[in-house]
Amino acid sequence: MPNNLSSVSLDKKIPVPLYYQLKRQVLELIGGMKLAEGELLPPENELCETLNVSRPTIRQAFSELVNEGYLTRHKGKGTFVSRPKLDGKFFSKLQTFGEEMREKGLAYGTRIVRFGKIDGPHEANEKLGIALSDPLLCLSRVRSVNAVPLVYVETFLSYAAFGKLVEVDFKTGSLYDSLEKIYRVRIDRARREFTAANARQQEAELLGIPKNEAVSLVKTVAFSGDSAVEFSIAHYRGSANRFSVELFR
Repeated sequence: MPNNLSSVSLDKKIPVPLYYQLKRQVLELIGGMKLAEGELLPPENELCETLNVSRPTIRQAFSELVNEGYLTRHKGKGTFVSRPKLDGKFFSKLQTFGEEMREKGLAYGTRIVRFGKIDGPHEANEKLGIALSDPLLCLSRVRSVNAVPLVYVETFLSYAAFGKLVEVDFKTGSLYDSLEKIYRVRIDRARREFTAANARQQEAELLGIPKNEAVSLVKTVAFSGDSAVEFSIAHYRGSANRFSVELFR
């Protein structure tokens, strides 16, 4: 068997389905960086012969991995390792990007694209409930995980109310923590709108994707009590993000 799957070993004597054993071992190889993004996996017939299992066993394991975003199939070329989608509780839990990544044990980084006092966009003024002529504090960032850009987010606040934030280094600092520390303002709820969009030139360049590729566009208004404090527009890289919501009855 090729080196990329040479460690796979299926045990027919245990009561664990063979397809599931194969799936779990492939996941472990991807997680341990022993299977790299873009790596071509052996053909199904070759795996059947090497592992002494049926083609449906291989197909079921690979199909589940494709559906979960770990593998991708290209007709006429084969099955490749893809970058797994980051599963975020973005719509059911209010937390900062850094908090979520630390909770998942992932290495993350921030690139500041723009930071300072601006006029407009008027949508931000309207969402924040301030006059259209009032200046805004704009913080634009690209947030990455394992050096892969995941989201480009533009954040707007009232400059008159929160102008001291210009002194904060948001390459490492947290916006919500800074609001609490400097202004004693705690974000306690948020309203989010989710739509699909195509990446424009700027978003495509910042996220490292082709222009017009699908992105998840998320607009958020964050509140402290009844006061709107923050308005943000986030462009999530569609090929690297997946959102899930847990519902209760």
